[in-house]
Amino acid sequence: MVSSPLLQEKPSAPEAATRCPEAADLSVSQLTAIVTSPLAGCFGSTNPDDWFPVAARADRARAEAARALRLCAACPVRAHCLEMSLRLWHAGGKHGVWGGLIAPDRGQARRRWLAGTPVEALLGDR
Repeated sequence: MVSSPLLQEKPSAPEAATRCPEAADLSVSQLTAIVTSPLAGCFGSTNPDDWFPVAARADRARAEAARALRLCAACPVRAHCLEMSLRLWHAGGKHGVWGGLIAPDRGQARRRWLAGTPVEALLGDR
């Protein structure tokens, strides 16, 4: 079993702020380590069909990715995942499900992110 401060229940606000820096404050290497760790809801998920919907219409893509989106909804590193995909947009971050968003939704979120909106605020809008 993995012991991590991120898994503790109901941390106080000051403790949470010191233990888990905002996604924007981390390097790509640090984001990668978090997003690929056992903390990630998708850790160990092996079916690419869940994570890469092929439908052109957003509503159908969401239906195809429903299993992945459910995992993301409860994931404690969702913001870190979204931050990583937006930073690595041209290196694969625009494809598939990242941070609980399918590609068309992430494209809209990316425009706001490029204008300075932090990923935590983008996810708070959903």
